[in-house]
Amino acid sequence: MITACDNLGFGPGLDIAAATSAGADPMLRLENQDNFLLIDMHGRAVFLSGQALQQHELAGWTAGHVRLAVLDGMGGHGHGRQAAEAVVAGLLAMPPCKAMPELVAHLDALHARLQAGFAGADAREHARRPGTTLTLLELPPGQSPMLYHVGDSRLYEITADRVFPLTVDHVPATAFAMAGVLGEQEWWQQVHGEHRSQIAQAFILGNAFANPAMLSDPLFELSAATLPPFLRHLPDRRTLVLRADAVYVLATDGFWACVDPHLWVSRWPALLSRAHNARGMLDVLFEALFSGPPPGLHIDNITAIVLRPVAPAEAEADRALAGAPAPGDDTHA
Repeated sequence: MITACDNLGFGPGLDIAAATSAGADPMLRLENQDNFLLIDMHGRAVFLSGQALQQHELAGWTAGHVRLAVLDGMGGHGHGRQAAEAVVAGLLAMPPCKAMPELVAHLDALHARLQAGFAGADAREHARRPGTTLTLLELPPGQSPMLYHVGDSRLYEITADRVFPLTVDHVPATAFAMAGVLGEQEWWQQVHGEHRSQIAQAFILGNAFANPAMLSDPLFELSAATLPPFLRHLPDRRTLVLRADAVYVLATDGFWACVDPHLWVSRWPALLSRAHNARGMLDVLFEALFSGPPPGLHIDNITAIVLRPVAPAEAEADRALAGAPAPGDDTHA
């Protein structure tokens, strides 16, 4: 298990931690094709490269701006890890975005550019084009967070008594629901009540929403205009309101790839209640998978970011308890 460095600063209102593991079973020597990216309010970034934790300081980063992302690389004859790393590199080069159209334009351009690059490599190596999920939060200072989502990683909102997914999986069941073939209960059962490994869209890979008979190159936005009525409140690209009484988890599907995902995920409020900060909550989630995995847990990489909105008074108490420097003090970096 690799945990992000503790020397990042996200300001007095955010408590954030991230971790990844090649799998829940340390005896299995898996390649970790997952990745994550944290960029803090000072432009300090942590991510994976070559399956090892890397740190980088971005020049000219907007003070107070935060970027978070989880990625799950897939396919392409072992190029899933490389695909996720290429997207992370693109996110590191992408300027801070203040508005959704700006964020979408940069990410759609990155998708097209990487797709063309991997297509050239595929032609040389006779390999299938890889892809990666991307679930990203862009948090400009003083503004609502922006969500950009592609694939079947998820963003969850967790309160003391419930778990609510804030993203829609890009999987065949969603395509069937968009076509009117599946209703709400059938869709929920196939997406949240069982585990299926198929995907209908990924960053770099392309989409099978526009034409289910073929893979189309562009990304297909799941919006209020394209989603069925029971999912229209969960478009892929939107601003969010973070609840002060909630914890937010961005995670790859290794966390719920089991016989009954909903039953397992419904335990998360009780698990998170055992800890009082993002790092502790992250440790509890990973430990639950390591020591008491749900029935039928599939062999997969597992990656998560925990985000906890913090009231100013609570943030000050947390810093005092930890002996941490005041906001803006970089002596701990």
